[in-house]
Amino acid sequence: MSVHFNPRDITWLAFNERVLQEAMDENVPLHLRIRFLGIFSNNLDEFFRVRVAGLKRAMDFKEKVIAESFYQPPSKILQRINEIVIRQQQNFDTTWKHIQTEMASLKVSIKTSKNLTSRQKEFVRQYFDEVVESNVIPILLHENTPMPYLRDKSLYLGVAMRKKDWQYSSNYAIIEIPSRFVGRFVLLPTEDPEEKNVMLLEDVITFNLPHIFSYFGYDEFAANAFKVTKDAELELDNDIRTNFAEKIEKGLKNRRKGKPTRFVFDKDMDKALLELLIRKLNLTKKDSIIPGGKIHNFKHFMDFPDVFETYERPEERSSFTHQAFEHGERVTDVILKDDVLLSFPYHKYNPVIDLLREAAMDPDVKSIQITAYRLASSSKISNALIYAARNGKEVTVMLELQARFDEESNLKWKEMFEPEGITVLVGLPNKKVHAKLCIIKKRSHNKTLQYGFVSTGNFNEKTAKIYGDHLLMTSDRGIMADINKVFNVLKKPKDDFLPVLKTCKNLMICPQFMREKIVHHIDKEIEEAKAGRKAEIIVKVNSMSDRALIEKLYEAAYAGVVTKTIVRGIYCPVNQKEFKEKIKAISIVDEYLEHARVMYFYNKGAEDIYISSADWMTRNLDYRIEAAAKITDKELKKELKDILDIQLRDNVKARILDKKLSNEYVRNDKKECRSQIETYKYLKAKTSKK
Repeated sequence: MSVHFNPRDITWLAFNERVLQEAMDENVPLHLRIRFLGIFSNNLDEFFRVRVAGLKRAMDFKEKVIAESFYQPPSKILQRINEIVIRQQQNFDTTWKHIQTEMASLKVSIKTSKNLTSRQKEFVRQYFDEVVESNVIPILLHENTPMPYLRDKSLYLGVAMRKKDWQYSSNYAIIEIPSRFVGRFVLLPTEDPEEKNVMLLEDVITFNLPHIFSYFGYDEFAANAFKVTKDAELELDNDIRTNFAEKIEKGLKNRRKGKPTRFVFDKDMDKALLELLIRKLNLTKKDSIIPGGKIHNFKHFMDFPDVFETYERPEERSSFTHQAFEHGERVTDVILKDDVLLSFPYHKYNPVIDLLREAAMDPDVKSIQITAYRLASSSKISNALIYAARNGKEVTVMLELQARFDEESNLKWKEMFEPEGITVLVGLPNKKVHAKLCIIKKRSHNKTLQYGFVSTGNFNEKTAKIYGDHLLMTSDRGIMADINKVFNVLKKPKDDFLPVLKTCKNLMICPQFMREKIVHHIDKEIEEAKAGRKAEIIVKVNSMSDRALIEKLYEAAYAGVVTKTIVRGIYCPVNQKEFKEKIKAISIVDEYLEHARVMYFYNKGAEDIYISSADWMTRNLDYRIEAAAKITDKELKKELKDILDIQLRDNVKARILDKKLSNEYVRNDKKECRSQIETYKYLKAKTSKK
């Protein structure tokens, strides 16, 4: 059987198009459509910083390595990427125009420097003088001077300045928009209290250009936005004299020197200034030079001001307390008796924080060990851990210093934790720690009790409000024994740590062993299908690109195993004509980010089901410490399976994943099912039964 795959990066762009579809959908509330445009823009920035940069580096590799890694030569993929991105950018610009028309109907408008009232002009002058000016540093550009350092997350104004009329030569400058310090949006005063006027920070600066450059006496100014996206690869040196944290710190400084991977500019920019910028950035026709609309760095629009008064948040978009904690029992007491499965953001995150706070205060608790990949900026989890350390508990935090784009934040947490007496672990050489694990130990009545949790998502109370994840709270002895083994490896890292992880019996652990066990489960289903008995696999992940596991799914579909996949992002499998059972593949993009990883195997009716931190990607399975926990409680197994079934029935927000990457919505004559709303109703109904 000849096998086919969709290239990973092209399927990622198809995912981002699904995000753009949400912004284009007029049934989505207006403020959420704006937010989806922000998410689309932010996603694309990271794509160019990481994936496009990687493809450009890969162009130097040998053809065989390229074929194995990318399924197609990088040069061909890069060409397709540019074609797709330009088309998506056109759809983006059209969508933004439609949204602005709708905003105007609600008396919400974005003002520029050219359409202000007299009162607003005075306000903008004063706001610039009092708030903005101290953060504005104009840099004059000359042909013979080197290009100043440009931040790849920042937005810039390119300014062309002239005296008298446009036929005379111009001078040029660039200004970094200081949105990190000031904020991107300014609410303007209006005569009509029902009218809302918003001004972007770059337009505030544009309005004040005559003041900024008053020394030169220019008569005319043209200002247009642009941004540069750079290679975000973190290169670490091999100097044995520096510790890992110092290597990360040095790598972050070197990231500043990353090569540009994309240059996006206002298509109305002064042509001579545009050519000067392209020359100074050493860009060529092979680079992604993309003309766009007036507004860039749209990621800030994820936090657009709350100016739409007509929207009322539906009950189905609120979080509620899990029924196990409704009666005020201590979280510790509950999970020492029964396993509890929290499903965010439907369930409130409070029990996770409360459990750590209880451990911090409990005189019998001796230690807390937890992994941390991405913590909230003002983390209640971190506060509870510090509180525990101050109360004399032995606290160990595995901080992943290589968490992409959170490296700097995690270094700061390290600096905060260590003076409090917290032991900070920084991982294993060449292996990211992505597992979501916590274990608490207490000594009571001459017995050692162990309990904690395993999650599909980060221990982050902020993202838990918008990310769909599962977290198992448990005192299962087998799971706790395996978590201990993982932490023992992290505390005393050795080159050959795999034999220790191989002894884990209750957790599937990466690297290596999760892959082996998944293959074992699939093989059992294949065996059943070949014998003519029922065989079924359901896989829900964020991304599916690992070639070996995809080929194993192909083998299952060829044998007649009923195979269903729910994949939010990258999806490389393609149904082959030889399959007895076509793989059902959908992607759900809705108000919440579908982030949970769940695996289900029918197993002769025993129904094995796991929650996991790992996607089906080679980097996760072979180069990270990941963990998947088997759910053994019958009620919780049923609950997880029911949620999977609800998602597989989605015919409102589900898209079909196929070879064409057309992102067609699932449409049928069955009862309407919007899975995120139906999941809320399903879980909420359980609270009323208790």
